[in-house]
Amino acid sequence: MKVIKTEIFFIVFFLLKISFAQDTKISYSPPIIIENPSSTEGYQAKDRKFTGVPSLAISDSCMWVTWYAGITPAEDQNSYVVVATSKDKGFTWKEVLAIDPDGSGPERSYDPQAWIAPNGQLWIFWAQQGKNAGLWAITTNQPNNTNPEWSEPRRITEGTMMGKPLILSGGEWAIIPSSRDVDNSARLVISHDQGISWQERGAVNVPEIERNCDEHSVIERKNGSLWMLIRVKSGIGEGISLDAGKTWSPFTFSEIKHTNSRFFIRRLQSGNLLLVKHGPIGVKTERSHLMAFLSADDGKTWSKGLLLDERLRASYPDGQQDTDGTIYLVYDYMRTKDQHIFITSFTEDNILGSDYDSNIVKVYQQRRVVSKGGNND
Repeated sequence: MKVIKTEIFFIVFFLLKISFAQDTKISYSPPIIIENPSSTEGYQAKDRKFTGVPSLAISDSCMWVTWYAGITPAEDQNSYVVVATSKDKGFTWKEVLAIDPDGSGPERSYDPQAWIAPNGQLWIFWAQQGKNAGLWAITTNQPNNTNPEWSEPRRITEGTMMGKPLILSGGEWAIIPSSRDVDNSARLVISHDQGISWQERGAVNVPEIERNCDEHSVIERKNGSLWMLIRVKSGIGEGISLDAGKTWSPFTFSEIKHTNSRFFIRRLQSGNLLLVKHGPIGVKTERSHLMAFLSADDGKTWSKGLLLDERLRASYPDGQQDTDGTIYLVYDYMRTKDQHIFITSFTEDNILGSDYDSNIVKVYQQRRVVSKGGNND
């Protein structure tokens, strides 16, 4: 009897080992890159039941928006990333890529980010997950071409990333992946060779009771310190680094009140900080009332807010300032019903101007649809 039990144990152990090895192999396998998804069965917009979580990048003559979608209303193994481009400042859009690890599963691709690097490269990042979430990317040196040549996809590091990279004053490129299932989850990862290789520099440890999606962003303040803002269950947390990200202060809650959802913060050409969040600075709302604020003192104080979209379930803002000073912002609205990805635009003067009502109308008039997903109404 003892011999039989021992044999059963080793059989189960062997099968589990095979299963783990297969999962690990899948998680490190490059995805399929589907060109012209609108003409590819299984990736057409009409078949989508989920559309959301967009990101925007702007080159000299093209806009690029990426988001993820799926043929079910769940965020599940059917999810894949979509990349679309516009040559007319966002009035019309063409989907040019879908990125999918393996069709209907067991892996998915999700949480994409678009970014124009200082060398002019367009980067599309996304998370890919089976057993192990990993941050992947493709790049192109032709961001002004609506049909560019793309690099082979490559895995950058562990985790997911829901914030844009930044360039530190020392010249390093910095990305901000999250490995939220472990301590020190809100990470800062550095490249000294323009994205060829990456090394982890430091991280903020979010208490497990507050740990959610992280979705953190990092700002380098004018005094050289790094300020990390992190999405947590209670709203927004933060950490400070005085040594370029090697070590961080203990996690604390931010004075910026927020619901458990993504926010967007970025430094503008003027030197001001732009923050897009739900509701006023000191008010915690639902996922509604997307508002834009400016800070001239590195986040100590904030301007009045410009209302961008008051509707419930307008969420996940991301944007970029164009060379003429116009700020373009994308966000999603009702990911499984309306399935809308919107783009709008505004300026710093719209936020600070005295004609508040008129500026709200301007933002509304600038609102355009990037995608309706599977909603053809």
